[in-house]
Order: sequence, then structure tokens, then C-alpha cells
Amino acid sequence: TPTTPAVRLPTGPELLPSAPLLRGTAELAAELGARQTFEFLLSRHLDANPRQYTLTPAELAGLMADLAGPARTVLDPACGTGALLRAVAPRPDQELYAQDSAPELAALTALRLALQTRTAVRGAIGDTLRADAHPELHADAVLCHPPFNERNWGHDELAYDPRWEYGFPARTESELAWVQHALARLKDGGTAVLLMPPAAASRRSGRRIRADLLRRGALRAVIALPVGAAPPYNIPLHLWVLRRPDRAAGQPEVLLADVGQYAGEARGGPDWQAVRDAVLDAWRVHERTGSLDERPGLARSLPVIDLLDDDVDLAPARHLPPPAAADGVEQLTAVRERLGETLRLTADLTPPPADAHLPAPRWPLTTIGELARGGALVMRTGGNGGHARVPVLTDNDVLSGTAPSGTLPESDEEAVLTEPGDVVVPVLGGGSITRVIDDATAGAALGRNLVLLRPDPSALDAWFLAGFLRGTANNRQASSYASTATRLDVRRLQLPRLPFDEQRRYGARFRALDEFERVLRHAGRLGEQLVRGMYDGLTDGTVAPD
Repeated sequence: TPTTPAVRLPTGPELLPSAPLLRGTAELAAELGARQTFEFLLSRHLDANPRQYTLTPAELAGLMADLAGPARTVLDPACGTGALLRAVAPRPDQELYAQDSAPELAALTALRLALQTRTAVRGAIGDTLRADAHPELHADAVLCHPPFNERNWGHDELAYDPRWEYGFPARTESELAWVQHALARLKDGGTAVLLMPPAAASRRSGRRIRADLLRRGALRAVIALPVGAAPPYNIPLHLWVLRRPDRAAGQPEVLLADVGQYAGEARGGPDWQAVRDAVLDAWRVHERTGSLDERPGLARSLPVIDLLDDDVDLAPARHLPPPAAADGVEQLTAVRERLGETLRLTADLTPPPADAHLPAPRWPLTTIGELARGGALVMRTGGNGGHARVPVLTDNDVLSGTAPSGTLPESDEEAVLTEPGDVVVPVLGGGSITRVIDDATAGAALGRNLVLLRPDPSALDAWFLAGFLRGTANNRQASSYASTATRLDVRRLQLPRLPFDEQRRYGARFRALDEFERVLRHAGRLGEQLVRGMYDGLTDGTVAPD
């Protein structure tokens, strides 16, 4: 089948109706640079159409790329918006291959990669399983977030396809078709990392293929991720790490890991730094030695023969030893003590009663846009990784009050690094949240969907600025509303014009409120941890009911 290139250059007459848009884009590119302009426009499009695309979070893409290891040739056969290939560490003479059945996604990925790197990019349009655009490729690595639960994946047409080395997938096992496609496009010894639904590890219809993957040493690891790692966010997805066998004998042991304990709260998402540390440490030890000593509740290497029963169930939780009982009881005691201390601190920090009889003041107002134009503050947007590998402050980190946990792919454009006293504002989600950067957070790169405000300390108090930006009415008047998303225009946020001494008086109160909020949030996390631990202890017999 002839390959359809991902990007087709439009003709002059085709461009004419879009001339005003192109002129505006060119002006923005002259100010921000081509790559940053493209990423800005793309983020606005993705934010306005969240249900149209299945996105791979940058943190997960980085973890998958690290599991695959350094590679000169990399393929993503279901590239979507290009997150996985963007996470690949650049190398000399590197070649990136991408394919997607949606023409707009294939073109988008090819353009993003071309703007990000000088690496050779070969993008193509087409249904990968039915019309593979790279049939002769033998890549060093394959990264893939395939579509889940497809019924019409080509079962009837592809019964005799040579890619099914490990067995013909059932109609309900589209994910195992993608697994075998990935293996077929690897060179001997090459590595594939696929994001998989948890059902693929245990469905009876796929047990023969799973068994053959194990016997021949192709399946190297199954890693259960926390809930919230990627869409669908309510399911703990798995990562499968596979290697194309480069010799006849299969590997004797398979790594099974479950990092579900690092799930975050609400919109905060997983603790990605803890997930990365646990997964990569276990994987590297397993790779280096061929085995891994038991890490109760977290990871172990298991002989292949122990998994080859009637079910060939690869769900890690079914095979991992539970955490030691003594450790569990000691942890519960420590959590209870920390919760008591935190609740006492919460009582001390509770704000005093408010005076209900104060008249509403009539302050003269200004906007963030006016302050930026006047030099009272500098305004920056995030999303570039630069060349230095530093922690990334994500919008979820700001919303949940947690430490920088994200990653960004390297780029030629410098990252925006935070400094003490900066005020960071998320632009999505409709919540009135800000964060003042302290010494512990300073130096992190600014992630996507965040705006950084750097006030002149002689003109603006940072806590005064952060506090007034959190006003509900202020956020409402500065927000635009799409059908499924709310976006904040930070330039339209308002601030009263007050003398510096008065700013500091308000700033001190806002800072005290922030501390109270932080302690409340911490108490909630400890309380959830204690309740969950008590349920587990009572049900597994390590905690007595009286």
C-alpha cells in the first residue's frame, strides 16, 4: 500500500480564505517563535475539544520513553498528538516514525516534531493494522498508546497476517494485535512499551497469546499504574514492556510491579516523581540482574513457569506479596500521630471572626495587563522544557498544592524557571487558585496551562497580588467559557490600586490563609490515609476490631 504523507502543503487558492488567521499567526510567531506559537494554538484547540482526543500525559510519556531507553530509530504507530515521540531523548542521526489513521493527528504530530527537533521525522496517514506505512522498519524502540477495546480492528481481513507470531488475536483482543504489531516492527533486542487496559492482562480470550509471549521471552514487565495516570482516568492502566527476542531461549523471569499506592487526590493526579522512582529503579535492577528481590506491595520478579497456569493472569496485584503486617501497623500509628499534630495546628491557624459590618470599599482598579505594560510585573507562559532536566511545576501541582512532579521534553527554547516571590496562575478549569513560589519550589520549570507573574518587589507585594487574583468574582469576569472548558484570561484579572503598606497588610492576611489552607489539605490527606489503612488492616487481620 502506498504511504500517504502526513503533511500536504496547501495551494495558494486554498490558503486565501484563511489569510487573516495566517497573518495573525505570523505576527504571534514573530513575537513568541514558531514552536511556542504552534504549541500555544494547539493547547487552545485541545482545551476547547477535550473529548475529541485521547491524550497521553507528558509525565506518563516521559516514563514510557525512559523504560524504552536510548534509541536511534523510534516508532509510534498510533501517534495521536505526538506526546510519546516528543518525550524521546534526542540522539545524533535519530529517526522518528509516526502513523495515525486520523489525517489531522498525523499532520499535527509531524509538525510538532519538526518544530521541536532537527531529527528526521517520517509521518504517515493510515490505519496501522490494516495499512502499515512502515512495513520494512526494524526500530530500536516502539512507543504506543493504542486505542482500547476496538471491535473493528481488522480481525476478518488480517487472519493470515505474518505479524501474528504469537497467535491470531481474538476479535475482542485488539490490544494484543497492537502488541504483536509493535514486536514485528522491532529489531532483534529492541524494546516496546505500550499502555494497556488492565483487562488485557487477564481476559481468557487472550491467554494463549500471553502464554506464548512469556514462553518466548517477549514480555519483560507488566506495571500497574495509579488511577488517574491517563484516560480513562478512573481505571488503573498497565504498562507492558516487551523485547523482541534476540536468541532462542526465553527470559526466565518477568517483572511485575504495582504503583497504585502513589495515586493522588482529586485533580492532583498521581505522585509522578514517586511513580518514576519506583518503576525505573525496579526495572533497572531487573534488567541488570535478570531478577528482583521481593518488594512487598510494590514489585517482584516471577519465574515464567509460575505464570503459565490455565489463566495466565498477569495482573501484578494477584502476584505481589502484601506489605509486611508490622510495617503496616507502625505506619498507621505514625499517620495517626501526624494527623493529631496537624489537627492541633489547624485549630491554631483558624482565621478569626470577620467583621460583618464593614462597608464595601470603592477601590480604583487596574488589570494585570496594565501592570505588565507599565513594568510593575513580568508575565510569562510555560510549556517549554529547555535543555536542562529540572522538575516541572504542572497545573495539577498548583491545584493540589503539591511539589513539582512533571516532565517536559527537551526543546531549543529555554524553559521558564520559577523564582521565590513569583505568582503562578492556572488558566484552565474554572478554579480561583494561585501559588506563590517559595524557596523549596524555586528553580522548577513552568509547565503547560500556567502563567507566571513576577512582580517588581518595590511596587507589588506578591501575597497581595496572589490573594486578590483568587477572588471568585474576579475570576468570573476574566474567564471565557467553551462548551466543555473554562479558560482564564490572566491579563483581564483585576487588582486594587493600594499603597504599598496597605498591600503588605492584606498580603500578611492572605499568607496566613494560605498556610491554613495548606494545613487543612495535609490533614485531609492524612485522614484519608488513616481511614484506608484501618479498612485494610481490619479486613486483612492485622488490626484488631477492639
